[in-house]
Amino acid sequence: MKRIELHRSFVKNFAKRIVRNKKLSAQYEKRVDMFIGGKRDAPLYDHPLAADLQGRRAFSITADVRVIYIELEDKILFIDIGSHNQVY
Repeated sequence: MKRIELHRSFVKNFAKRIVRNKKLSAQYEKRVDMFIGGKRDAPLYDHPLAADLQGRRAFSITADVRVIYIELEDKILFIDIGSHNQVY
């Protein structure tokens, strides 16, 4: 598995939108563990993005919260996290 790196915008938005909510933080940890383990279908629903976000992908933390990332040759870069309206 490729290593995961966090973009500074991801770190900033994670602190602002996720970390204060313990339940959401725990859900994030579970879903990232699934992602690292290679799971891409339900409940992550990993999918490519289109239009302005073409070349990026997203997976679900909850029904509304998404992680936006780019898969590079040697790593996976988490770019943003937040609700559907915040990241799209």
